[in-house]
Amino acid sequence: MAIDAPRAQLIHIETDRRLGHEWDEWDGGPLPNGGDFSAPPGLFFRYAALTLVVLCAAAAGVLFLLSPRLAAVAPALPRAVGWAVAGAFSLASLWLAALAVSFYGGVALLPERLLERGPFLRLMNLTSQVARLVGRRDWVEHAAIDVYNALAEQRGRKVGKGELLVLIPRCLSKQALDGVLAIAGRYEVPVFVATRGQLARRVIRERRPRAVVAVACERDMMTGLRDVAGKLPVLGLTMRLANGPCRDAMIDLDVMESWVRGLVGA
Repeated sequence: MAIDAPRAQLIHIETDRRLGHEWDEWDGGPLPNGGDFSAPPGLFFRYAALTLVVLCAAAAGVLFLLSPRLAAVAPALPRAVGWAVAGAFSLASLWLAALAVSFYGGVALLPERLLERGPFLRLMNLTSQVARLVGRRDWVEHAAIDVYNALAEQRGRKVGKGELLVLIPRCLSKQALDGVLAIAGRYEVPVFVATRGQLARRVIRERRPRAVVAVACERDMMTGLRDVAGKLPVLGLTMRLANGPCRDAMIDLDVMESWVRGLVGA
């Protein structure tokens, strides 16, 4: 891809939650698979189903412990609460099935507030917590982000050039940064480097974009989607961390250009 087109202006913003803080426990050693946590979308759906089962089991356990006290209030109360838990689990399972059909079928069965910009964001974070317990966090998060992006792209959203915002971290390699600026220059969209989470949210409030293309590692992307995606359409591009987190990260520039071109209708 040629990068001799006009480059976009790069705007830095500084200050609260430091991007990369999710990697504070990193010991400095090489990351698995050269920092590439690509995973099939099915991994997310398997862990999402496991997460629902864990939540249901936890609720059933709490109900079992509280049943004597509930029965003292009203003999029929434990049974009623049990049916409520079973009903909630059934609804959650049906919703997860609708999510899977929407993703694999390529047609959204539910509006975005009930799909990728609603319960899905909460399920992503709960699933991440479960995956963390077995050491599969980054792979499951990558799969979850891929599912989210596919659902968001299905909406076919179009915005003006001045209504799209590109947010990138400061840890991109020079090659990746040059590529991002070239893409932004071609489509005349602004690029901001956000060093901290609060500033990314602040620039969104000040610029009032109608859509955002964000770049981050899986861990920071999950936090960013949780903070922003429920209020504003976001596409999240994850990075390859060949040299460890927060240093010389690479991205798929073809995917970024496809997203930018699709959003601005160029």
